Amino acid sequence: MNVIVCVKQIPDPAQAGELDPSDNTLKREGKLILDETDSYGVEMALQLVDAAGEGEVGLVSMAPNDEVSGLRTALAMGAAKAVLVSDPELAGSDALTTAKILAAAASRLGDVDLIIAATESTDGYTGTVPEQLAAVLGLPSVTFAKHVAVEGGELRVNRQTEAGYDEVTCPLPAVISVTAGVVEPRYPSFKGIMAAKSKPVETVTAADLGITPVGWAGAGQQIVDVASAPDREAGEVVEDEGEAHLRIVEFLEELKVI
Repeated sequence: MNVIVCVKQIPDPAQAGELDPSDNTLKREGKLILDETDSYGVEMALQLVDAAGEGEVGLVSMAPNDEVSGLRTALAMGAAKAVLVSDPELAGSDALTTAKILAAAASRLGDVDLIIAATESTDGYTGTVPEQLAAVLGLPSVTFAKHVAVEGGELRVNRQTEAGYDEVTCPLPAVISVTAGVVEPRYPSFKGIMAAKSKPVETVTAADLGITPVGWAGAGQQIVDVASAPDREAGEVVEDEGEAHLRIVEFLEELKVI
């Protein structure tokens, strides 16, 4: 079984992020780390390949400046190889362009049975790339996967919902997005870290993939302003003297909740 995982390399969330004043985007200079949300997908892929008894896990990623630190972490976990798309022309790319790039990059890894992505990235939160990727590739898509198994060449997923989960089946190949906690990601061993240094990472550009236009030229959006969230205001305390429910109803009406 061959599985591809879409992994994002992001600035360390423990550090204060900086905005590029020229376009109001997050600066991505220096070392980038593996997005924690993607570590669940990498672990899920490794477990599925182990269960199948054959195959391997490949990675696809977009990052500036040929940055591979986050990819090396996923390779140290056990992935076999990776394709990195690194191109200054990609700056400002929207979710759909990202999906097209990842789809083209995935095709360089050969035949695939399953593509795994996180539900959404820690630094973007669009939550649309996995579904767009599936649409670009013409594959079935299952979102919010909480439990994943492959039986008899068929994908079986418990899909998380507000009320519990749905039991979903679909043919392979397919694209799934997994939630945090779907599995417990392993820590890379020293042996894995050393082995990751020699695992192949193919670096390509958007032109190599034949995708155009990209970046701001291909995006249907522009970030015109970024502002800090307002400070949370103090709440109103309602003391119950027999008619508190009336004040609560009045308060909700003021907020146009009811």
